[in-house]
Amino acid sequence: MTGSASAFSSQPGILLGRSRAAFWVIGLIAALLWGIDGALIQLWPDANDLGRSDWLAAGATGVAAFLLLLSLSNRVPARLRYIGPWLVVLALLLGAWELITAKLNLLPRPFFAAPQSILEVYTDDWPRLGNSIGHSLILLGLGYGLGAATGFVTGVAIGWSRAVGYWAHPVLRLLGPLPATAWLPLAFFFFPSSFSASIFLIALASGFPVAVLTWSGVSSVAAAYYDIARTLGAKPRFLVLKVAIPAAMPSVFVGLFMGLGASFSVLVVAEMMGVKAGLGWYLTWAQGWAAYANMYAALLLMALMCSGLIALLFRLRDRVLSWQKGLVKW
Repeated sequence: MTGSASAFSSQPGILLGRSRAAFWVIGLIAALLWGIDGALIQLWPDANDLGRSDWLAAGATGVAAFLLLLSLSNRVPARLRYIGPWLVVLALLLGAWELITAKLNLLPRPFFAAPQSILEVYTDDWPRLGNSIGHSLILLGLGYGLGAATGFVTGVAIGWSRAVGYWAHPVLRLLGPLPATAWLPLAFFFFPSSFSASIFLIALASGFPVAVLTWSGVSSVAAAYYDIARTLGAKPRFLVLKVAIPAAMPSVFVGLFMGLGASFSVLVVAEMMGVKAGLGWYLTWAQGWAAYANMYAALLLMALMCSGLIALLFRLRDRVLSWQKGLVKW
């Protein structure tokens, strides 16, 4: 039974290209497909006049050469072996995208942009995109930080004190489930600027899940922990800081992840409503000028920024909760 189980568990590694032999095959296939993409982009004339075709072809050819050399080498990083099948899929998607848009022009323009058009946005409009990313990170950092800190303190207070819970719980239960975007009219009326109103909305979106899950984590701490600490002479301050909060940290991080996703969605909406810079503002500007390639380029940057922030939060969680490291990966 043990032998069959171990043999079965090794199958996913082979299928995903984790073994050296499997990556040799997958790497060669991926290199061939990326090389075909480069030749397709360079040799087949575009249906319309597009820029950056030479750059895109050179990039695809460079990826093909890199994968060819890597598949023939003796040392391949484990992570690269793991993503080997994705390299094949991405090459197929790039070739299909290039054929449908740039070569055959099967989709209506300008609603569907070719890969060259998006690459041209990054090469020509990078100052505006970089400025938008910087403003979005500042706005998100201030709003998310304020909301996470407020939600954490509120959740600890509700979970620890019955008096605080008596007054705060009904308010949290009534106002918390409301979407933060529903407060847009009031936020832009009461706050002196769209920037401060956006910070409030992001903080509101991130604070509720952090408060609820922190409260749940503190309330679910086993009473035996407190009894042992009191037997050793612990004071209430020690019980909160050294017993309740550390025991509740897994739930706190779940709330932080949920709050980050909610705050990112509110960030885009808030920047569309009057902020003078940011990725949400850039999207509105691109839609106004029917610059759909710029819009897709901004959406891709949003996805990468959100994924990167979640990865950083996972690293923080792995450091704080070292005993949970590896249970969930991003």
